[in-house]
Amino acid sequence: MKVETVMTPNPVTIQAEDTIRDASRIIREKKIGGLPVMDKENLIGMITESDILSLLSVSGPSEDLWLPSPLEVIEIPIREFFNWEKTKEALSDIGLQPVRSVMSYPVITVDTEDTIEEAARTMLHEGIARLPVLRKGVLAGIVTRADIIEGIGRKKEDEDE
Repeated sequence: MKVETVMTPNPVTIQAEDTIRDASRIIREKKIGGLPVMDKENLIGMITESDILSLLSVSGPSEDLWLPSPLEVIEIPIREFFNWEKTKEALSDIGLQPVRSVMSYPVITVDTEDTIEEAARTMLHEGIARLPVLRKGVLAGIVTRADIIEGIGRKKEDEDE
């Protein structure tokens, strides 16, 4: 079975100079895990939820604390409040960065004529969950692990008939 039969055609994309905040909004609104990144009409990368989350360097509770003394019972919430303030500031700064600064590059792709087995092998080998699909070098769709599973199920049903 060819990738073209299971892919989502004309996927939602984002431009490389758009902000990470824009990418996050699209990912949330469309309930998708990632976006192809374009430089005008050219596919140049991918941005995923994991790429965005990797920008956050949120530290856990302070390691120098043991059993809290009466003063530390007051100190811990104050210390964690300041950690939260730093986290909010980091989130604000991250959101203004261009998508280009965090996208995965070089982009790994498959062709519309590749088989779903080839696409699955690429995903497993590269440790990724979605692949842009090209037709004659131009973005034609996107294929996810779920699409491939659905295709395998459809293939099995067709064989059973």
